[in-house]
Amino acid sequence: MNYTLHQLRIFIKVCELQSITKASEALFLTQPAVSLQLKKLQDEFEIPLTEVIGRKLYVTDFGKQIRDLGLEILDKLDMIETATDEYKGILTGSIKIASASTGKYVIPYFLSGFMQQHQGVSISIDVTNKTRVVENLQENSIDFAMVSVIPQNLALSGIPLMKNELNLVAATRYFRLPKRMLRKNLNAHTLIFREHGSATRDAMINYLNKNNISIKRSIQLTSNEAVKQAVRAGLGLSIMPLIGIRSELKLNNMTIIPMKGLPVVTQWNLVYGSGKKLSPAGKALISYIKEHKMRIIEEYFGDAS
Repeated sequence: MNYTLHQLRIFIKVCELQSITKASEALFLTQPAVSLQLKKLQDEFEIPLTEVIGRKLYVTDFGKQIRDLGLEILDKLDMIETATDEYKGILTGSIKIASASTGKYVIPYFLSGFMQQHQGVSISIDVTNKTRVVENLQENSIDFAMVSVIPQNLALSGIPLMKNELNLVAATRYFRLPKRMLRKNLNAHTLIFREHGSATRDAMINYLNKNNISIKRSIQLTSNEAVKQAVRAGLGLSIMPLIGIRSELKLNNMTIIPMKGLPVVTQWNLVYGSGKKLSPAGKALISYIKEHKMRIIEEYFGDAS
């Protein structure tokens, strides 16, 4: 067998994306280069690794087995490189974080100083909704998750970071802007929601249900930024995390409307599976956040904490 690690990496990426074209783009290689390396790898085996039916590429059962073994080989190689760096006193490795959408306003500030200290560590952050974050935790495809509501069905460890405060908000020039909102009057307004699977939407729905508030008109959007722009445009009201609208409040583009039972307050947490064996980089990140958490909150978030 004369296949190379380079060929294995290309094959694994093709398996992941089910496409030579997409794999070539992801690896910053030309499509012919990817096809050539796949052919060289295939030449080392008598059994097909992939097959093309119509115009779609499929990985064979044998190919899936080779992919899984290849992943193990590359993981061991990463461990060798990490051990070498540790011996030299250099912290390296990669950290994967999945963050609920609003967490993007928080998590970068807890990472910047760490990355300055450890320039050999790479961090990737996937910003998505709560449902997908929980799925990532269940699949063990990430190292950490940034959540405002801890899933109760999973055994998790983690660090509480700072509070997440949700208020009723409107555009400052909203044409029917009240000084204070009575719950019985809220259904006279259009409410703007996040999509299903969002923790912000869940908090908003829970508040409405708890207080027996029915809504006549609503708009559903798929990101905090989209909700923010809709509110700023005067399309309606929303219950939004304070952390995501600080600039709008300072610029007087949006305002908080006092309402009984608000704000809803949850807690941002950086969590990971209780049984997960954290890498040296992961352990170092936990230690860094524990040591510097209060300074980061005071420096960047002030009374938002």
